[in-house]
Amino acid sequence: MTHYSDFHLQPIAGEWRKGTGGKHLRVTNPFDDSLLLEIPQANRADLDAAYRKAAEVQPQWAALGPSARAAVLHEVVAVFDRRRDEIIDWLIRESGSTRLKAQLEWGAARAIALESASFPARVHGRIVESNVPGKESRVYRSALGVVGVISPWNFPLHLTQRSIAPALALGNAVVIKPASDTPVCGGLLLARIFEEAGLPAGVLSVVVGAGSEIGDAFVEHPVPSLITFTGSTPVGRGIGAIASGGEHLKHVALELGGNSPFVVLEDADLEQAVNAAVFGKFLHQGQICMAINRIIIDERLYSAFAERFVERVKGLKVGDPNLQDTVIGPVINAKQFQGLHEKIELARAEGARPLFEGGSNGNLMAPHVYGEVTVDMDLARNEIFGPLVGLIRARDEAHALELANATEFGLSSAVFSTNLERAVTFARKVRAGMTHVNDIPVNDEANAPFGGEKNSGLGRFNGDWAIDEFTRDHWISVQHTPRHYPF
Repeated sequence: MTHYSDFHLQPIAGEWRKGTGGKHLRVTNPFDDSLLLEIPQANRADLDAAYRKAAEVQPQWAALGPSARAAVLHEVVAVFDRRRDEIIDWLIRESGSTRLKAQLEWGAARAIALESASFPARVHGRIVESNVPGKESRVYRSALGVVGVISPWNFPLHLTQRSIAPALALGNAVVIKPASDTPVCGGLLLARIFEEAGLPAGVLSVVVGAGSEIGDAFVEHPVPSLITFTGSTPVGRGIGAIASGGEHLKHVALELGGNSPFVVLEDADLEQAVNAAVFGKFLHQGQICMAINRIIIDERLYSAFAERFVERVKGLKVGDPNLQDTVIGPVINAKQFQGLHEKIELARAEGARPLFEGGSNGNLMAPHVYGEVTVDMDLARNEIFGPLVGLIRARDEAHALELANATEFGLSSAVFSTNLERAVTFARKVRAGMTHVNDIPVNDEANAPFGGEKNSGLGRFNGDWAIDEFTRDHWISVQHTPRHYPF
């Protein structure tokens, strides 16, 4: 079996070809800045061709029926298994994933393909009673049509797959705009996988182009019925505004920024809470929307937790992400690295107490831990997306809940207590789409609803919730006997 090649080409409107935008995208390895490939970028004409072809072939794809579509998704799972090492290698080289994180992401993307293979048989219509004599009301559920997917760079394979696998399984066609840092893992690699699995040409296109060139057009285009986006809240707001306020109204599914609280109540298992906090904060260098952003600790446990947490963090290996024992690899690019340095300077200026400040080299940044962080500081207010974290002291359980909810975001969260029902009661009061008891906020299972509240997004992914997002209801009424009209 030969490895995939020719990723300088894009699958646009049924054929692999060069983008015609005239500019080239350099894709580099964030660890050593080595050049992986150069891609001739797509322009609006390429985007239009992709959407038009998708609209043309989508009805035939949907008409193949549930068994045929499920068979393609099952074959996608088989391709994932055959090409496991190749996929993991791309995640390490292109997105700076540590080997552990790449293995986890491969597994998550595979799992959503397997779950999606069941979707074609899980779509159900309804018969609804009517008050009109002789009338039958039917509700048919069918594919939306064409779905546009804008995917991020942090978990590019999984967070793209999370949209395209359900969308395709349910009979939609898809056009992907991957992040410029990860065009292979976020689109081109998946296109090769689905092609090998037997997906008909044109049902899935990938357009690699600059946001300034095709970003707004991707959302404004008249063809797509739904735009899914994973990324920052400011960009998500802009996409939502275009989708709801433009000439062609469309659905949106937005998974946006997070500010995940990790709450440690006074009766928590200290060692388990520390272990979870270290993993939930520093997996993939903290570049995860669900990553722990704030650690809120009851003051009766604060000192012991801080001491043990810093001790553990000091032992984390920083370096080459390809090595199995590396815990922290590079941040994605120099711009992100600089932004994290600015957050460090701001944390110091605002009075956060440094508990541990690791060094940096190239795009590598060791952990930075700050104590006595308050709710008004930048480390507590805004998403970090890097290996920095602040510890916040809570007076009691009520104060911990107040601190947990003191944010405009509401994606994921966690609470630790040895009293499970107490923790569940606490969890239900957290304003977030997801809260995990005695576990990390970084959780995503293919059959459970994933999504946020407040400024963390709209809609839900995975399982039955994905079926709702990627299909539409159509009410068809049938008048079996002549109806009497008043005039």
